[in-house]
Amino acid sequence: MAQARLHARISGYVQGVNFRWHTRRVAYGLGLVGRVRNLADGRVEVVAEGERADLDKLLAWLYHGPSLAEVRQVEDAWEPPTGEFTAFEVDYS
Repeated sequence: MAQARLHARISGYVQGVNFRWHTRRVAYGLGLVGRVRNLADGRVEVVAEGERADLDKLLAWLYHGPSLAEVRQVEDAWEPPTGEFTAFEVDYS
């Protein structure tokens, strides 16, 4: 199957609701690698690589996120995979 890279930015009430932790859990369960982090403007950024079908499942989940989140918008872009990740991590910086 085709490998791909998903780059998504999620806006709404998405910080302070464990969005990053839940995203990591979902991505790990799908066998994806990449990272999730909070952005200074209040959005959450996700960069994930893996099978396109699994990335589609992650993207569908990002549209609602965890139960306490209120997702207003998801901006997504598809890119060629770079292979820079070996696991799916939460970036706390």
